[in-house]
Amino acid sequence: MEILRKKEYDTKKEQKIIRLRNQLQRTSSSDLEGQYLLCDKLYWEYKDYLFDSAHVYTKRLIRIATALKHVPRKYESQIKLGFIQVSCGMFKEAFDGIDQLEVGLMPDEVKFRYYQLKTRAFTRLSMYNTNKFYSPVHQSESMVALICAIQLSPPHSFERLSLTAVLYNNMNKTKEAAACYRRLLQRETLSEHQKAIAAHNLSNLTDGPEKRSLITTSAIYDIRTSTKETLAIFRLAELLFKEGNIEDAEFMLKEATEQASFYGNKLYNDEIMTAMKALEAEKLIRLESSKNDTLTVLICILAAAITVTGITFFVVYKKLQDVRLREVYVNEQNRQLDHLNKKLSEDAIIKEEYIGYFFQVVSGYIQKLEKIKRSSERMIRHDSYKDLAEIAKGIDIKKERTSLFDTFDNIFLKLFPNFISSFNSLLKAEDQIIPKKTEVLNTSLRIFALVRLGIKDSQTIANILENTISTIYTYKFRVKSKAIVQGEEFDKMIMEIKFNDQEKQTVNS
Repeated sequence: MEILRKKEYDTKKEQKIIRLRNQLQRTSSSDLEGQYLLCDKLYWEYKDYLFDSAHVYTKRLIRIATALKHVPRKYESQIKLGFIQVSCGMFKEAFDGIDQLEVGLMPDEVKFRYYQLKTRAFTRLSMYNTNKFYSPVHQSESMVALICAIQLSPPHSFERLSLTAVLYNNMNKTKEAAACYRRLLQRETLSEHQKAIAAHNLSNLTDGPEKRSLITTSAIYDIRTSTKETLAIFRLAELLFKEGNIEDAEFMLKEATEQASFYGNKLYNDEIMTAMKALEAEKLIRLESSKNDTLTVLICILAAAITVTGITFFVVYKKLQDVRLREVYVNEQNRQLDHLNKKLSEDAIIKEEYIGYFFQVVSGYIQKLEKIKRSSERMIRHDSYKDLAEIAKGIDIKKERTSLFDTFDNIFLKLFPNFISSFNSLLKAEDQIIPKKTEVLNTSLRIFALVRLGIKDSQTIANILENTISTIYTYKFRVKSKAIVQGEEFDKMIMEIKFNDQEKQTVNS
């Protein structure tokens, strides 16, 4: 197989390149003409072999042509750059370069290459960008450039006949296009690279054994000429894959991947990787198919064992289900017990705080009553009713009630330090309730503070706050109507506001 001699052909290619590069190094820096000719030869050696090096020498050709002030050569070098850019899918760069060229300043030979480049660029772009709005435009531009290129191509040349075949193919005249390629392949004067191009293009117009023969021929010539910017081996791999020859297809795909990577063609590399994935999938399918035959036998052998195991499993499973149900029940009971213990602990602390507060307040009021009693008895004995009236006037019930509420509020916030922020989190930002600077809690907050303490009866709350029951209902309704949660969910979340000891436990845990 020619593919096994690939290194031999590549070595000859490299040796030729080395000789040209050595000649270029020995060329005087003032001999721009000699440098241009050698860089041009190196470009043609690298053009279908290695993109990066071809790019370097093309850029150098442009610089030399600019220094020589030789406009046709400069344009020709820019066109050469465009060809290799299109090969690698650098369409923007290629079209930017094309737009800089002035056709009127070109001789016919350069003008031919210019239209040949435009034909290739728009054709490749229409294949790459298949959008229904842009692809027809690109195809139309390609046809215009193609016709111009045919008119400017040398008569009876490889280019003339090859471009004519492309034109026939674009016009859906596949027989005429195939005839052009066959005429080319009959010529003895064609180079191996030209034979590879003609054979590959003709294979796209044929089927069956002839198609495979032509693709194989094209791949052989590509190997002999060390052409890496090619799809022949990849197309041969696709054909082998369709025929079911997985091993040879995989071998060819790996070779095509090496070619695309070596040249630096990312577009071809992506296409090849997609084909590789399809091939790997087919290999897996075939592997699974062979396994299925073995598995069929194993399944028959294991069927009886599986049946017995299934019965055993069912029995064990039922027992495990019973155990799990009991476990769920026990866990739920433990959870409820834990919740109850926390609630009892909370109630105990609340009662302890408020009982202490109650005795303190009652003790204070007893002392006040005892003091008022003594003063009253003394004044009655001395008939000082005016002073007695002053004592009665000095008792400020509103102030006492305010003091009572302030004491309640402070004790409550000691037990529930996050109550206000937690309560407001249940309301929209614009509806949140913030006590005044002179208040600890206001009436709305105090009502729901009592609810958090477990006092849910509105009449009881009204008695504690010395309000009517309708007032309490109004406050509750007004707050709940602005809440982000509704109904029982709001009351539930009020009861879930963290107790001081619970907050500490959460932080410690």
